[in-house]
Amino acid sequence: MPARNRSLDSNESRNQGIPEVRRNNTTVGYFTGFHVEGLQNIKQETIKMTKIKYFAYSVLALAIMALPAMAQGGAADNESTVAAYKAIAGGIGFGIAAGLAALAQGLVGSRAAEGAARNPGAAGTVQTLMIIALALIESLVLFALVIVFAKL
Repeated sequence: MPARNRSLDSNESRNQGIPEVRRNNTTVGYFTGFHVEGLQNIKQETIKMTKIKYFAYSVLALAIMALPAMAQGGAADNESTVAAYKAIAGGIGFGIAAGLAALAQGLVGSRAAEGAARNPGAAGTVQTLMIIALALIESLVLFALVIVFAKL
């Protein structure tokens, strides 16, 4: 019996010693210690579990969206609830506006200090532009405050 030529053996050369799994003379997969059919079953189970997970999440989302429809309450209670939520929303909105304005003012101040440090000759112009920018940012916060009090 002649010796096998290792360089022409397709199973050994292409796959570093991992034998092919063939069915009807076509390569189905590579044998790595697991059966190919077992891997296909695991893949199908994973797809099934993913579908179940998506279904469960969609049912949960629908149940959460249906909660306000099933809430009990009279017409007299609605007016005070709306007023309370207006106050909460106004406070949160103004807090966000003031916080972001504080961040913007800090950035304007730091960039103006950098600009004056890099070019001391233009420090006067940079300072003037910084004061104008700070005034515009602060005016936005004051507009937010006026809106909060106008809506309450």
